[in-house]
Amino acid sequence: MKRARQKVGLENEAPQTSQKSKKQKTCSYGSVFGESELHTSMDWGNLPHHIILRVFQFLPLLDRARASSVCRRWNEIFHIPDLWRRFEFELNQPATSYLKSTHPDLIQQIIKRHADHLQYVSFKVDSSTESAEAACDILSQLVNCSIKTLGLISTAKPSFMNVSKAHFASALTVVFVNSKSLSSIKIDDTPLDDPSLKVLVANNSDTLKLLKMSSCPHVSPAGILCVADQCHGLKELALNYYILSDELLLALSSEKHVDLEHLRIDVVSENPGQVEFHTIKKQSWDALVKHSPRVNIVMYFFLYEEEFDAFFREETPVTHLYFGRAVSKAMLGRIGMNCPRLIELVVCANGLQPLDDELIRIAERCKNLTAMGLGECEVTCRGFIEFVKMCGGRLTQLSIMEEVLIPDNDYSLDRLHLEVSKHLGRLWFPDMMPTW
Repeated sequence: MKRARQKVGLENEAPQTSQKSKKQKTCSYGSVFGESELHTSMDWGNLPHHIILRVFQFLPLLDRARASSVCRRWNEIFHIPDLWRRFEFELNQPATSYLKSTHPDLIQQIIKRHADHLQYVSFKVDSSTESAEAACDILSQLVNCSIKTLGLISTAKPSFMNVSKAHFASALTVVFVNSKSLSSIKIDDTPLDDPSLKVLVANNSDTLKLLKMSSCPHVSPAGILCVADQCHGLKELALNYYILSDELLLALSSEKHVDLEHLRIDVVSENPGQVEFHTIKKQSWDALVKHSPRVNIVMYFFLYEEEFDAFFREETPVTHLYFGRAVSKAMLGRIGMNCPRLIELVVCANGLQPLDDELIRIAERCKNLTAMGLGECEVTCRGFIEFVKMCGGRLTQLSIMEEVLIPDNDYSLDRLHLEVSKHLGRLWFPDMMPTW
């Protein structure tokens, strides 16, 4: 405490410097502020308006709030609309998170004075229902908002899913109705429903470009089809596979719709053997790619091996594939045969059968492949080198755990490093831990 007091004392004494030191400071500021401004005053409270504003823009919120108490002028600058375009509400409960929350007094001040200034807003909550409900309470009060991007982020589940659907829908409707300019919405793992989507479309159909809403069990295929039918500027879409349909892909492929840039699909099963996945027709995929030839189609799979039967029986224009659970040799073989647009493939686990033939087939037929990651799989050194040789320098990312590689009579691990590096055109070593 003594040291702290001494430090404060020194800071309080700082303004009482000699005239000589003041003069030296004045000279050092001359090139920045100009001579006309120097003759007024050089204390911090009289810094030029644009300089203070610029400093405030770089300060963390807490430091900015403290700085606003220096003087009336700084407090006025603290409330300039430009400083409130972006804001992240952090809502955490002491019992469930070690992170600090945005102070309640500051939240009320924002709602009262800056609700109409907010444009890029996110809510970060912990796993507690109380934090999610607090976020909904804030959303409900943004009646004068003009938000462009909105994100609801749970640092741990379930959070928003524990809020009543009526409370969540009511809060979100306030923003959907009043903003009129929403372009980006990320609301994964929430009780979003079809009526809420209809309100969103009715008020923001001309501006919506990104909609990310995976794991929203109350949204039906009809709800997302409504979005695709009316939001013709939609460029990025993320959803669960159960919502995907031939009708949706055809709606996104209509002449009035702009080119879709990203389509992310989460294929998730919680109960092995209890979910039967539908098949999307090749004609529907073809229509989407014809309309949006540069579209990235990203699929995340979290299935059990017996649930893959509906996928990749026909040619599928997927570009990025991620398998979070074990996937069979047969499935990887179908990928090599039916995914000619594939750019990136990550297999976290497979089994105890070498994947040499499957990888070589992928190298032969997937001419756009530039990134590969293998976790708990097996590949012989010879097979792996043949795969790398066929892909060549186009493999910009190659993340293979050392345990995946099986030494054989032709190649040891040391020699494999040299061979792979030669074909890639850069120094390469297998990973100790996966990097994807």
